[in-house]
Amino acid sequence: MSLVPVSKLLELAEAGGFAVGAFNCNNMEIVQAIIAAAEAEKAPVIMQASQGAIKYAGIDYIAAMAGLAAARARVPVALHLDHGTSFEQVVQCIRAGFSSVMIDGSRLPLTENIALTKRVLDVARAAGVSVEAELGKIGGTEDDITVSEREALFTDPVEAGLFVRETGVDALAVAIGTAHGQYKGVPELDFPRLKKIKAEVKIPIVLHGSSGVPDEAVREAIRLGVRKVNIDTNIREAFCSAVRNVLTSSPQEIDPRKILAPARDAAVAVIREKIRLFGSAGKAPKGGVFD
Repeated sequence: MSLVPVSKLLELAEAGGFAVGAFNCNNMEIVQAIIAAAEAEKAPVIMQASQGAIKYAGIDYIAAMAGLAAARARVPVALHLDHGTSFEQVVQCIRAGFSSVMIDGSRLPLTENIALTKRVLDVARAAGVSVEAELGKIGGTEDDITVSEREALFTDPVEAGLFVRETGVDALAVAIGTAHGQYKGVPELDFPRLKKIKAEVKIPIVLHGSSGVPDEAVREAIRLGVRKVNIDTNIREAFCSAVRNVLTSSPQEIDPRKILAPARDAAVAVIREKIRLFGSAGKAPKGGVFD
């Protein structure tokens, strides 16, 4: 089937009280792994491309791989731009065939973030593409900040309500204590803040930086309204570990297929585990098609 907007999948998740996994793809093997895992679990799935993936593979290559994968898949698949940096890049992705985009204006003052998001929405709506935005700053693991400084970066629930009312965005990424990359310790999520945010907004909430977050914390976030959970680092870890194992046990191996096939299988295993954790296993519409 054709690529579907993320908003369609999140409507399904909202009705069922689960979250849809959004898995970053960087190459053909990971695209294949995402689809294989989703089909095995009979789950709707989101493939997404980060800035790093776009720089590495290119927008057109990613769109072509994802489009082919979705056309052959027996479950609904969305292709999402992760952390779009500009209006121009968003337009490029829409033209290439992405079914969903994220515009990350979290670095901007609130009024400018709202204006940029509305500008993106005007274009995306005309193309039938869904839009995710971000409020608050989701850090990286190298940030050296105090607790009070850290909390100052978190999403303000009142601002979240205002932002959603002003923009009409489809989904909102919030900062409640997660970070991108590998964690140095165990992340502590601000669940009271998440609860307040959900009381202010009536749209699906997105949790970024979810690799390394304890399973129980992920389940609680979903219970409190998170409907899209982003995973990248855990896939990379499994993929690269499998590559290292092959090259360590067979250092003379020169066949990329024999090196990358076990890595693809390792990625499938991780993604299947996450799909079950998010509660989306078995939630794909019958025949993979929406009414």
